[in-house]
Amino acid sequence: MIFAGFGGQGVLFAGKVAAYAGLIAGKEISWLPSYGPEMRGGTANCSVCVSDRPIGSPLVTAPNVLVAMNLPSLDKFIDTVEPGGTVILDSSLIGKKVEREDLTVYYVPSSSLAEEKGLAGLSNMILTGKLFQAVCANGEHPCAFCGEDVLDQALEKCVPARKANMLDLNRQALALGRAS
Repeated sequence: MIFAGFGGQGVLFAGKVAAYAGLIAGKEISWLPSYGPEMRGGTANCSVCVSDRPIGSPLVTAPNVLVAMNLPSLDKFIDTVEPGGTVILDSSLIGKKVEREDLTVYYVPSSSLAEEKGLAGLSNMILTGKLFQAVCANGEHPCAFCGEDVLDQALEKCVPARKANMLDLNRQALALGRAS
């Protein structure tokens, strides 16, 4: 999986939650954040691998899932998604449609939903909720590796004690994403 967006949108946190969910589910995992040019307007992203087998490289070059929070991220990674893959994007910030017909694409207005529901800054968790609803709910997707209980445990692990007041808001955002 690749999670991508502008620095500050929470893409690294979203990827960390997915990685922890895999860890709690007993899978082999890797989480590789990418820092650097996002400070100058580029994309911040992270690669997340969840597998039943040992992972040879933490770098994801052909993801079967892309979560894109802005247009530069979509443009940068869309051609790398393997055929049959899943794309989840913030349609509030990305006004174009994915032209590839070999992908399953979910258009979620997560930034708008976050603002409307009093969850400003949690667009990342709305998209993560949609990710788990899309790939884990029926258990048939290649990335299906956990249920809602494991996702909640992962969220508890990732929200630091100093931000414990954000735990319920993050849960609300995940639920909103699962329902969208």
